[in-house]
Amino acid sequence: MMEDERASGRATPWFAGLLLLGVSAVLGCRVADSDGVTPVTQMLAFLPWLLAPTGLALLLSLLARWRTGLVWGVVVLGGLAWFIEPYGKTDEPSGPPVAELRVMTSNVQVGQGTDALVAAVRRHKPDIVFVQECEQTCSAALRDAFEGEAYPYRQAVEGYGTDGSVILSRHPLTKAEGVPGTMGMPGATADVEGNRVRLQLAHPMPPLPGGLGTWRRELGRLRAYAAAGKDTPTILAGDFNASQDHAAFRRILDTGLRDGARLAGNARTPTWPARTTPAFGAQIDHVLVSRDFAARRARFLDLSGTDHRTLLVDLTLHQGS
Repeated sequence: MMEDERASGRATPWFAGLLLLGVSAVLGCRVADSDGVTPVTQMLAFLPWLLAPTGLALLLSLLARWRTGLVWGVVVLGGLAWFIEPYGKTDEPSGPPVAELRVMTSNVQVGQGTDALVAAVRRHKPDIVFVQECEQTCSAALRDAFEGEAYPYRQAVEGYGTDGSVILSRHPLTKAEGVPGTMGMPGATADVEGNRVRLQLAHPMPPLPGGLGTWRRELGRLRAYAAAGKDTPTILAGDFNASQDHAAFRRILDTGLRDGARLAGNARTPTWPARTTPAFGAQIDHVLVSRDFAARRARFLDLSGTDHRTLLVDLTLHQGS
């Protein structure tokens, strides 16, 4: 019995050390403003939830009276707490308000959430809807439900599987060259009560093992789009497959765009995975806006058929901001 207790005592600090080592690798990349490599890149999306293994490591270090582990754990805990703070600017527009705009973005998971989306659109009446993973059946269903009625304007990339994407609008749209990507990312220019607004749907490839280069490259293209239109009101919305803890996503915010959910006070509300661990997910679906916009309210809707929550943001467009 004594041997078992001694073995357990020796194993405890080792286990605590392994936990702290894993969390430290992720935190180190966050400190270095880097997305690292697999599996660190994927774990960065869940940075706030790394408080749990850090807390367990601290408890084990305390039980084992391992002073190094205690100091290490406190340092890691402080680092996580620091970076959990929301990222990006939040200053308010300076010009007078000229238009109200309700924007919705929804990943319908290869069309499986289409029926629920149609019901949500009818219920909440957004002015502009960005739909990802809207394959041909989904696209046809949206056309049947809304074209020529509430949403006479649309831009789409028709496709199968995850490739299809659609922008629906109450306001007149002019087609614009979308950002190129593996999956469809259509673009448009909207006439919102006489004001020109650039629209771009975001759906870069996810950071899959072996595919990080594509993920970084497509997020980089979205950053280039954001940086190219600083003098025009802009809405960049969709499933970014990235959270504020990813350096590639922060580069987009560094162009001057603001995260609508953060402006409305919901910076860390998870949007994925909505089915399996909704309370412990990551916010990877975003409505990003230029400084011409203020966000009054953000809501997260649970739609059946999809593993993403739908994001609904109420915006106010200001003139000359």
